[in-house]
Amino acid sequence: MARVGHDNVRAAMIYQHAVRGADEAITNAIDRQLEARDDDDDKGTAGVLVTAE
Repeated sequence: MARVGHDNVRAAMIYQHAVRGADEAITNAIDRQLEARDDDDDKGTAGVLVTAE
């Protein structure tokens, strides 16, 4: 139910079962892209993530 609202618990459980592991797969894909970006020779700061205070 983290991504979509559901009318009942049964629908939510079916959805959660169907997408189990999707969050981890998305996170891993983003991590790989960021690591590949870090490996290039550009030493500039464009695209660098920083914390907001």
